[in-house]
Amino acid sequence: MTTDINTPIILDYEPISHFKVATRFFRKLPRYTKEYLCSFFPIVYWIHRYNLTWLVSDVIAGVTVGIVVVPQGMGYAKIANLPPEYGLYSSFVGLCIYCFFGTSKDISIGPTAVMSLLVGQTVATVTSGDSGYTGPQVGVAMALFGGIIAAAIGFVRLGILVDFIPEPAIAGFMTGSAITIAIGQYPKLFGMTGVNTHDAAYLIFGNFFKHLPDTHLDVAFGLVGLFVLYAFRFGTAYLGKKYPKYDKLWFFTNIMRNGVVVIFGTLIAFLIQIGKDDSPISILEDVPAGFTAMGVPKVDANLLSEISGSLPSVVIILILEHVAIAKSFGRRNNYKINSDQEIIAIGVANIIGCFFGAYPNTGSFSRTAIKARSGVRTPLAGVFSALVVLLCLYVLTPAFYYIPDAILAAVIIHAVSDLVSGPKFVQHLWHINPLELFTFVAAVIITFFTNVEYGIYVSVGLSIFFMLIRIARPRYAVIGRVPVRPIRESYQNNHQDEKKTDEKYNEQQKGEDVEYVYVKENHPTLHDIVEPPPPGVLIFRFDESLTYPNAGFISDKIMHYVQDNFTSGRPPPTTRGERAWNDRRPLVKKEDLEAALAEQESFGRKLKAIVLDFSAVNHLDSTGVQALLDLRLSINRYVGREVEWHFASLATPFIRHALMVAGFGNQNGRDSHPLELIPIVPPQLQQPGNGGKTINSSSADGQQCNIESEVIDIDTTVDISEKRSVYYSIHRESSQQPPLPSSSTPSIRSTPTAHSNSGDEQSSIRSGKTNRSSPSVINIDRNGNLSYYPLLERGVPIDRAPFFHWDLEDAVRAATYAASKD
Repeated sequence: MTTDINTPIILDYEPISHFKVATRFFRKLPRYTKEYLCSFFPIVYWIHRYNLTWLVSDVIAGVTVGIVVVPQGMGYAKIANLPPEYGLYSSFVGLCIYCFFGTSKDISIGPTAVMSLLVGQTVATVTSGDSGYTGPQVGVAMALFGGIIAAAIGFVRLGILVDFIPEPAIAGFMTGSAITIAIGQYPKLFGMTGVNTHDAAYLIFGNFFKHLPDTHLDVAFGLVGLFVLYAFRFGTAYLGKKYPKYDKLWFFTNIMRNGVVVIFGTLIAFLIQIGKDDSPISILEDVPAGFTAMGVPKVDANLLSEISGSLPSVVIILILEHVAIAKSFGRRNNYKINSDQEIIAIGVANIIGCFFGAYPNTGSFSRTAIKARSGVRTPLAGVFSALVVLLCLYVLTPAFYYIPDAILAAVIIHAVSDLVSGPKFVQHLWHINPLELFTFVAAVIITFFTNVEYGIYVSVGLSIFFMLIRIARPRYAVIGRVPVRPIRESYQNNHQDEKKTDEKYNEQQKGEDVEYVYVKENHPTLHDIVEPPPPGVLIFRFDESLTYPNAGFISDKIMHYVQDNFTSGRPPPTTRGERAWNDRRPLVKKEDLEAALAEQESFGRKLKAIVLDFSAVNHLDSTGVQALLDLRLSINRYVGREVEWHFASLATPFIRHALMVAGFGNQNGRDSHPLELIPIVPPQLQQPGNGGKTINSSSADGQQCNIESEVIDIDTTVDISEKRSVYYSIHRESSQQPPLPSSSTPSIRSTPTAHSNSGDEQSSIRSGKTNRSSPSVINIDRNGNLSYYPLLERGVPIDRAPFFHWDLEDAVRAATYAASKD
């Protein structure tokens, strides 16, 4: 269905009925319930399409990740102050469970560096006293309750909480944790035994240099292993650029570096121990085969009390690391991630994992990247990684006995180096937002000098604090305007010849309406050409939603601007006792009062209309509405008259409904627009033989308005949406007559097009020296009164409430018309 340009689009929202909304919700509740329950198991949506091609890719990716996760898992378990087999338990369960609940094909769940550091610090704190609890008990309890909390957050769909923590906060405590982990591995890398690696990072760093003379043979394994790891990494990257056709070969060679270093390090450690009772270096020693810690977790109230302080940090790391990694690879590989379902997956994986002896595990960035590069096709690849871990648990544990601790330390240092945000990231934050850089630096410093738990709390707290400050003290702007001439289509068509001069364009544009772009009065670039709003009009823009934290601040700023820039409606004081305490105007003699009032009336800047740009306001609560009502009352008292309020670009019907309830839909006795403009048939639908007719409309006081328009008879049964409207302009019967009093009879004549050269004198709602064609429709309301109506040629919808407008341009025109009526 096509709509003629002269047909207005009327916005007449149905009143919001909460009963209807509730009824509609309960009617659809069975369907919502079904979708909600099915969403818990995303595997049902793709498992029936599984095929052999997917299987081959998943096996390759799964085995590749499994080779990486085994040495990393054992190394991370050592960071968590747990026996190395607990890292394998955590890896196995997470990899197996995720495919049933997850929505990411790439992510790999298991032990991570930051989570292991947090668990290790908690284990050291709880087991240092006489509590009687062991490290595995603490780790299992943290996995159980962390998983329960995470699953509960996912079940009630509160994944939105993740969005309150920005990337700089995450990068801050992860960078601090990576530095802490790397420093904590230095004593093991050098074979030192007198350094307490449970201390804060700065203490470990100092004690490391203090015990440097105690270095053992382990340093040869550690430094050589670290050198080989980086040699593999940078060497394969160089070869990949030089020989790109062998990219897959270099990739798989690169990801095998951890396994190669561990295998050769273990072989050398075994060889140097032959014929000796003890190994000359520190080795892993016994790793029991199978799941020796499987069983129901033993948790009591005292243990829960001991770990309760760390549980918020556990949940934050569980959710943040996992969801951030899943979203990153989802965007990279073009598929959607359901954050709530990912939180459920990580929660369930930890709940089930605690029965196998696992400590908290979440998504790993390094292993996820390897999995994605290996060509994974579905989440089922995690099962094949779990099979590799299972094979190691039951077959290769005797070989783990000779793994050097220095080699594991080198693997960990190499892995966590990717978590450190480099100088480019810091420079990026500095140029974009120094406050975010402050959050990042604070998180790094707090983590370095205390522990990762405090670093998380500080970074999250600072992020939320800065967000609340931005909401409570939002940016705002007093708007001016810059005139621009519209480039008409006829000019564009005739401007192909470069020889045409600007004089021709200027001649062509004579009589055309000037359009405006609206910018801040103090715009940094356009401030020299910004014009003030039309006389009597104030344009104000919000940059945030108007809610209880910022409603008072915004209303104060508007009121202060009005007081500083517009004339008060109160007469100047004549005596000291009469003058208010905050009235800075000088005293006026009583005999000069009339002259002062006349001067104030003539030269003062009077406020008659306010335009509020609501394009950035997405929410308006009761406090915000009440602030607007109080502000309107205060401004009316200050200026001594009722000021019209116009609202532009309302984002939602709920905001419009709230303003209607507050009474902003009908001001100065003006009600909503009639359901239609005066219905006539547009010129293109007129039939020959119909002459001009006159429609009489009576006002409330009996005043007659003559409306001259070329129309044909319209059947009264025609639907409202089929009726048409044209442009109207007020003109006097004779341009030679003096202005008529208010009781005089104006006439309204229709003009068939917006640019009709009728030669009649037309009223202009715009301030200016020239008398241009009216950029609006002058409509007769239900009481017969003349009122502003938007210009139909612009094509924007028209709201039934005369004070709500589609855009700022229309709102300013309406406010200008209201200001020009006096």
